[in-house]
Amino acid sequence: MGEDTEVAIHFTHCFDVDSDVMDEYGAFNVSLINDLPLFIDPFLLFNSDKTEYQSLHEDIIAYLRFLRDKAVVGATTSALIRAWYTFPELKQTWLGFSQVGNAGRGLGPDFAFSLHRNLHTVFSSFGDEGITHGSHLEKLTLIRDGVGRDKISDFTTNLIKEYLLCFTQQLAEAYLLPDRTGQFAVPKVRFNYETETWQPGSFVLPRWRGDFVVLAPKDMLTKDDIWINKSDMIEQYDQIVDALPNDQLRAQLNNYLVQILPDKPTEAEKRDAINFTIRRYPEFLEYYIRYKEERGDDAVSISEERVAWSRRLFVDQACVLASRLLLYTGFYDLVGDTLAEAKQRAEFLKDVVENKGGWRLFYVDGEPVRREKDLHILYRLTWFATPSDISREVDDGRGPADFKISRGSLDKSIIEFKLASNPQLKRNLKKQVEIYKKASDADQGLKVIIYFTEREYKKVIGILGDFGIKGDPNIILIDARSDNKPSASKA
Repeated sequence: MGEDTEVAIHFTHCFDVDSDVMDEYGAFNVSLINDLPLFIDPFLLFNSDKTEYQSLHEDIIAYLRFLRDKAVVGATTSALIRAWYTFPELKQTWLGFSQVGNAGRGLGPDFAFSLHRNLHTVFSSFGDEGITHGSHLEKLTLIRDGVGRDKISDFTTNLIKEYLLCFTQQLAEAYLLPDRTGQFAVPKVRFNYETETWQPGSFVLPRWRGDFVVLAPKDMLTKDDIWINKSDMIEQYDQIVDALPNDQLRAQLNNYLVQILPDKPTEAEKRDAINFTIRRYPEFLEYYIRYKEERGDDAVSISEERVAWSRRLFVDQACVLASRLLLYTGFYDLVGDTLAEAKQRAEFLKDVVENKGGWRLFYVDGEPVRREKDLHILYRLTWFATPSDISREVDDGRGPADFKISRGSLDKSIIEFKLASNPQLKRNLKKQVEIYKKASDADQGLKVIIYFTEREYKKVIGILGDFGIKGDPNIILIDARSDNKPSASKA
């Protein structure tokens, strides 16, 4: 079997579509192994120069106004709340925050009732804003804990589902062979305001392992957080208060915050005090949103950078890494139990990184990967051919483990894949894998630690020495330093 067939990680490889076609069409080249940490930001629809995107945002607001009006007159029963507010995650986009594969939790009753309760207050002025330039669903994240970017993105995705399905159908009919597509019935595609019901639709879509695939336009996507978000609001609080055109509101905000702040507050105490102040004077939310609206061009440029970064790491470099593992090692032709498989794959990865130029694939724009979650995704994408079941960040009651590798109930191994720069590494090495092994009944564990500097290496060696586990065969160190490798011509 040829290399191109073996390294079937992303949409282009799985459907034999040229990446230039995807770029020209404007679709992101998703992985069909695991969700990538990208999501649709409704602000990018609001701020877009494209009339169809602006119309999509208007449709979202129109639906929220419909829900609000029903809530105000008390015409919403529990059954109708479930019908109008709850949606399964559109897992077929292969985007978002699922822990394993592409199966997320969707929008269930908690989100539904939270949104319903807040329609009377937070969204009461939808369509009649006096401070902001438009209406924004993201306002819900600013006042409600537990409603974050994943819920907002899932809700947005479901409300523009028909557009995404048509977008994908057009590409499928133009560029995919007929035997790689299928006719699929999709529930809750469009809302009929006359019957007040969600209606299904039928679409010709890419067919993958008995299901369909939905593609998303790159210019709808972002990474890390939506443009209007609570953490940013807290961080920008002082700056926004200082610039308020409303002198009275500015004085009230400053006075109330001073009253409730303790002497010498910690960062956490200051954040809590700011939250309390905003709840007391919710008009501040409107000024924060306007502040973000006026910086819409920054939202676009930052999202473009984040999406491009994700493509380089999770698409381009993941493919190169998998190809090198295939070319130079037996990474995809292994025997033995789950611990043997995991250890061999870790050793092969170590060899490719340290001796065959693979270290470069852990750097983007000259900077090493600094988030373990991003490292985990990159690592998971290389495991596209294995007889084992791989669960990422499984929580078996004692906290989430990075990976659980299993073949039935009798052969399980836990893998902790860590960055040496992790400030919690010492505590992790001492306790974590043993706890996870006990919690999930896995009888084997492996620790893989990747380091990018000499200082990080010495830190790890010191910790291992302190615990008397230096040289442990189930602890594998991978040297991804850039300053001690052979030149490209020798690699």
